Amino acid sequence: MAKSKKPKSKSKPKSAVRARPKKSSAKAMKKPAKNKFASFVLKTPDQFKSFVSSVEAKSGYRKPIGFGICHIVRGEVRPEKTLTCYFPVINWNENFGTAAVLLDAAGLTGKEVSGKSEVVVPVTRDIIETAYARFMPFIESATGDQHRNVQVIKMLRPIFDDMDDAENYYQMVFLFEDAEPQSIPAIYLKLLAMSATKAKPRSLNLTGIFGKLENLAWVDDQPYELDYLRDHEIGLKLTGQFPAIDSVDKFPRYLMHVIPADNTRVLDTSRVRLGAHLAGGTTIMPGASYINFNAGTLGPAMVEGRISSSAIVGAGSDVGGGASIMGVLSGGNSTPITIGEKCLLGANSVTGLPLGDGCIVDAGIAILAGTKIAISGKELAKLAEVNPGKNLKSLAVNHDGASDSYIFKASTLAGCNGLHFRQESTTGRMIATRSGRTIELNKDLHGNTKKTAA
Repeated sequence: MAKSKKPKSKSKPKSAVRARPKKSSAKAMKKPAKNKFASFVLKTPDQFKSFVSSVEAKSGYRKPIGFGICHIVRGEVRPEKTLTCYFPVINWNENFGTAAVLLDAAGLTGKEVSGKSEVVVPVTRDIIETAYARFMPFIESATGDQHRNVQVIKMLRPIFDDMDDAENYYQMVFLFEDAEPQSIPAIYLKLLAMSATKAKPRSLNLTGIFGKLENLAWVDDQPYELDYLRDHEIGLKLTGQFPAIDSVDKFPRYLMHVIPADNTRVLDTSRVRLGAHLAGGTTIMPGASYINFNAGTLGPAMVEGRISSSAIVGAGSDVGGGASIMGVLSGGNSTPITIGEKCLLGANSVTGLPLGDGCIVDAGIAILAGTKIAISGKELAKLAEVNPGKNLKSLAVNHDGASDSYIFKASTLAGCNGLHFRQESTTGRMIATRSGRTIELNKDLHGNTKKTAA
């Protein structure tokens, strides 16, 4: 069978919407005169500390809770739209000296930020050179893991030398309050704070982000506007250049932005959205596994099932193949679910209520808020030992004296430790007993290491 031959084309259709800064065809951007910034140079770490103190002492100065410099990607159809952005370094309740330098360089140290929850400004050549002068005591040592914010400023200098419109593609974002994010950079900064494990799931205000994020076609790490693909569909297909789309979504993949901890494994990149929180030692197996944004693990965990939005899984727990933890984005569930430490959710099970530590949900069963659960008096006494301070009998909705079984609505057992949910094979009745099994993950697969997500 003969191979199909692609039509020749003198000019390749523009198939990508990732708006990369263009090199100037004219003269290189004129660098600012060196003496313009000579008076800004700080020579020692003590001078740097003194400068930071003076900036923070200004009337109206506000320390940001999060900040960073990002490279933004603009649309082809609508260049005014920011499709996505990349932060080489994010800062979350840390590096306040760097924040003072950048805010001062941008002129944002007083009334300019008063009453604002966030500020996003273009990175300019003057900002870069001013910050570079302030960071002078750390320029030489800014390599590897040292002074990563300083490294960003160092690397931006040659980038701005080669571009005639760099200010259109680099922005600084400062968050002063955990309010509803108003811009794409602010949204990404919050999502990255969780994915870099600097902020826990459910700890940040993400109200309204679905309405602000663009629904995009993702090809590798490159976003395409759907309108762009529709407008150029004929030309792209006739020349064999229509992209192989990986997904259509408002969120990019986690691994497009995050380098996880050394002992964290993600075996299928499509299974984890940006904004997921993967603690060191987490393994995401292929198949039915999935972790949504604003959800994730708080310690080493095996994930072969679905951790839906706002669901959290504790350290040492195992989410079995095809198991599902209900989320809160849609479907009527409004209670964010936390799974405690050293729990096991059996294959194809459904968990719709929070669990304490050491719980087991057998394979193939669904435990929802309204499920009726029977617990014998003997097992209830055992459960009382691992749930001090809780009068479990008082939570029962009924008591069957003949079988000495207490009937509970599952929601009343939310957060209790040591429960083993199962289904009687002869009657189909849902019961719970005191779990007699300790869940232990394979230390070789999930052992802790020094490096964490960055």
